[in-house]
Amino acid sequence: MANQCGKLYVVATPIGNLGDISFRAIETLKQVDLIAAEDTRHVGLLLSHYGISNKKVSLHQHNEDKASLMLLEKLREGLSIALVSDAGTPLLSDPGMPLVKLVKDAGLDVVPIPGACALIAALSAAGLPVSQFTFEGFAPRTSSARKAFFSERVLSPVTWVIYESSHRILACLEDMAAVLPLDREIVIARELTKLHETIVKTNLADALALVAREENMRKGEFVVIVDGAVLEKTEQEVSPEQLRVLGILLKECPLKTAVALAVQITGGRKKLLYQAALAMQETQ
Repeated sequence: MANQCGKLYVVATPIGNLGDISFRAIETLKQVDLIAAEDTRHVGLLLSHYGISNKKVSLHQHNEDKASLMLLEKLREGLSIALVSDAGTPLLSDPGMPLVKLVKDAGLDVVPIPGACALIAALSAAGLPVSQFTFEGFAPRTSSARKAFFSERVLSPVTWVIYESSHRILACLEDMAAVLPLDREIVIARELTKLHETIVKTNLADALALVAREENMRKGEFVVIVDGAVLEKTEQEVSPEQLRVLGILLKECPLKTAVALAVQITGGRKKLLYQAALAMQETQ
């Protein structure tokens, strides 16, 4: 008789403070047959702290395609596996997606074991709107790519979030300040749940000055949260007919040409039509 297939448990682990792990996560890690870890030495410290000695296997960005196939076969043999990252919830800017996709596509069970997440922890203490937000992962590594990345989001009306490393946080903020308004509110959260946890809410200009001035503000792991842009309420001042004409023109012309023609055709105000056009492109 064939073995019943095992389950893959996606287990969130602490992002700093070892106390930030659930009873369910500890029990799951104790009971599974294998623990697939981004860094087996790193997770070994957590497992040792809680007296867990289950076999560990490596699953990182350099081997995850091959390792995922091997782990899928283990699940088919009936073994249960826990997937963990170095810290927080797996797959959020961490390895694991190929494995989860393989397991789901194979019709096997994937069970989330929720817990710590730097993104959610930072948002909960940010004091910025969070009913809607976008998570953008890590910002690009080069200055030109970062500036282009920020330019695409300068008019986004919702809060957006990035992760950043200690090596690039200053350069990241410098590039952000070259693109975004300096009075835009941002939150810098570093070393969350750790001894030197710092969460600063201020405007972009002051945030850049603070990070440039204080060496400690360039150490650790960072979550950067940016407030959405405040756009003029153009829908009350641009008529439905003007919006209809503008929409047609945008499908055929570059933005500036479409706006200029819409002004001539409808007699609308150029500034309002331009803002409406930008909003249309943002939602496409």
